Amino acid sequence: MRTRALKRATEPSISRFSAPDLADVPKDVRERIEAVQEKSGFVPNVFLALARRPDEFRAFFAYHDALMEKPGGLSKAEREMIVVATSGLNNCHYCVVAHGAILRIRAKNPIIADQVAINYRKADLTPRQRAMLDFALKVAARSQEIDETDYAALSARGFTEDDAWDIAAIAAFYAMSNRLANAFAIRPNDEFYAMGREPRR
Repeated sequence: MRTRALKRATEPSISRFSAPDLADVPKDVRERIEAVQEKSGFVPNVFLALARRPDEFRAFFAYHDALMEKPGGLSKAEREMIVVATSGLNNCHYCVVAHGAILRIRAKNPIIADQVAINYRKADLTPRQRAMLDFALKVAARSQEIDETDYAALSARGFTEDDAWDIAAIAAFYAMSNRLANAFAIRPNDEFYAMGREPRR
């Protein structure tokens, strides 16, 4: 018993706030978490951390799905590029690591996430993707300066009005997510670090 208690005490916490027991969360929240676990093989810590407040959990992931899972002019990999680049700007450990893993998988590129997180301007991106991230980073850092020249730069690279909305909304949503993850000290799962590191054949 002593060994077990000591191990639990020294394991790193997933957040500064205690996570609820899955048996105690509402059925719909538990089912969402279990579905993610079934797909990935583990439960991302952000799900457990946010399950502490079920209404906010539902709202957060409803907006996440509306932005990140829908069809549109941005590929799923490009959406993840926005998350990784803006999360790097916001020094969000959790989101850079977790979404970096997703980006590597969706882009089928084992190095792209590190490039984008550190300095997307030096990353192996297309001019279109670089324009997308120029806009996203401006939304994340200096949204008050956005004007028609920013939209014209996107249009020149083939982005539509809906694409511009999506880029801005993803950058803004993850600015909130970054701040929550930082304030709550949500720790990335160890599993994320190795995901997508081997090139796909």
